[in-house]
Amino acid sequence: MMKPIRKAVLPVAGLGTRFLPATKAVPKEMLTVVDRPVVQHVVDEAREAGIEHFIFVTGRGKAVIEDHFDIAYELDRTLQERGKQAAYEELKKDLPKAGQTSFTRQQAPLGLGHAVWCAREIVGDEPFAVLLPDMLSRGCMQQMLAAYERHGGNVIATEEVKPEETHQYGIVSVGKTFGQTFEITGMVEKPKQGTAPSNYIISGRYILQPEIFTILEKGETGAGGEIQLTDAMIKLMAEQKFFGMHYEGRTYDTGSKIGFLTANLAYALERPDLAEPLKAEIARLLNGA
Repeated sequence: MMKPIRKAVLPVAGLGTRFLPATKAVPKEMLTVVDRPVVQHVVDEAREAGIEHFIFVTGRGKAVIEDHFDIAYELDRTLQERGKQAAYEELKKDLPKAGQTSFTRQQAPLGLGHAVWCAREIVGDEPFAVLLPDMLSRGCMQQMLAAYERHGGNVIATEEVKPEETHQYGIVSVGKTFGQTFEITGMVEKPKQGTAPSNYIISGRYILQPEIFTILEKGETGAGGEIQLTDAMIKLMAEQKFFGMHYEGRTYDTGSKIGFLTANLAYALERPDLAEPLKAEIARLLNGA
């Protein structure tokens, strides 16, 4: 029987250099999309899919992330004393239960593969999810878990991009298809223009078997002199099956300025309290008012 996916690893140790100076003192994961930090949106996605334990791989200067997922006694008391019960209940609803969060340090910026490896002792000998906190994609993890239940093995979320954009991403080769899912027959990280095996990109959501840790433990470096998760997955693919899951939805890369601004607009336009006033303000800006 397949083991269920109970744990998710969130690598949150990145420096956020694309958003300086905003991220000089504030972690990029704590920048807000509307009124929720980016990392809260990602945890919401995982929790709604049934993930029970959230493992944050942090770095120096990221303690505020841990504080965000903890009780704030003074704030709670002040909200209650001032009769702001709705705000108090909202904070309570977002708070993970005791024991559902773990935090470990990536002490040096050695790549995504190294960050995932840092979670090995907490994950243990069971399959797990990885969610990149820059990428917002509602419902993706739920679709991933459905694909895992059908196929087992390792599952990677994918999306299509224009062929001229493939050099910016990790790309998978497409084998036998099964509706929304397909066998992955190969992977390549940021291929040269015109050489990509497909236009299906790896879009920041993974379900991986624990044997990946044995490969990552060797510390072999790849692009940029870092320990690359893609390289480890290529090695694991020689022993285990990998499946691609074509995500039915849109991912917003909040690590880029355009992606971050677009995510704010998209999420705000879905809010009944914000949609119409925001549309009016956008119209005014477009008309030069």
